Amino acid sequence: MRERDIFTNKYSVPLLAILACLLWGTAFPSLKISYEVLKIGKEDYFLKLLFASYRFFIAAILLLTYQALRRGRKSFKLKAVDFKFLLFLGLLQTTLQYFFFYNGLANTTGAKASILGTTGTFLTVILAHFIYQDDKLNLQKAIGLLVGLLGVIVVNLKEGSFDFSFALLGEGFLIASAVVATIASIIAKSLTRRIEPMLVTAYQMLLGSVTLFLISITKVKPLSLGFTPSTFLLLIYLAMISAVGFALWYTLIKYNHLGYITIYKFVIPVSGVFFSSLLLAEESLNLNLLFSLLLVSIGIIIINYRKSRRIYRKI
Repeated sequence: MRERDIFTNKYSVPLLAILACLLWGTAFPSLKISYEVLKIGKEDYFLKLLFASYRFFIAAILLLTYQALRRGRKSFKLKAVDFKFLLFLGLLQTTLQYFFFYNGLANTTGAKASILGTTGTFLTVILAHFIYQDDKLNLQKAIGLLVGLLGVIVVNLKEGSFDFSFALLGEGFLIASAVVATIASIIAKSLTRRIEPMLVTAYQMLLGSVTLFLISITKVKPLSLGFTPSTFLLLIYLAMISAVGFALWYTLIKYNHLGYITIYKFVIPVSGVFFSSLLLAEESLNLNLLFSLLLVSIGIIIINYRKSRRIYRKI
């Protein structure tokens, strides 16, 4: 079966999108464990950027190695104009988004961060409505979006209340992260029409990780993290889920409508809490989590129910 057939099949598309989001969800507890073992504190911003640079650099090398084995080194050739766009994408998707997200997360609550992160999903669907003629927002999609958002809100109701104060370095950075991710998705979809998604993923991670590294070493030493065998394995795992997750995601948005695929990102915050409850001693399953999982599932079903065949046509 050809790649196009797999990534446009009405059964495999939801499964692959959910798989990518589940993988990204496991990153939350994995990062928490890594930061705890490596003793990276709340305000150690540049150590986090250094850790991220290693993670995405390894992910890029894994993807480039796979691409070389699959298609040969000749497949790496790019036009100068494409390289410029890949550099821009790497600065957005890997460098800038990661910088805004982790610094914003350090200055607000996890509950507010999860909700603010969903603004990117809404923004992508709304922008897709205006940018792409065949990716319009309809009532069915809108209802699915609202149900999915409700699921994300419910998972954050554990504490029973929210603080609606706004800080530029907290909530402002998280909104900026969502906006950057949205712009990056639109650019990535355009690039994957003429460059293999695997190469788009690898090159943007490589270029973005090098930039992160150069920024981080202005304040910390390259060997400041002091890896142990266990934390190095965690780093490799985080690199692998980044490589697989983004490779799947970029291929999905190549062959499908961006607004449709983006809706599956509602799975990420919920799966993050779910895996955190399994892997972290301080967190546990609760009724809110189970109910939120149900709502997100219903939202995805609504969006897929009797969907027009045009959604699956080859773009």
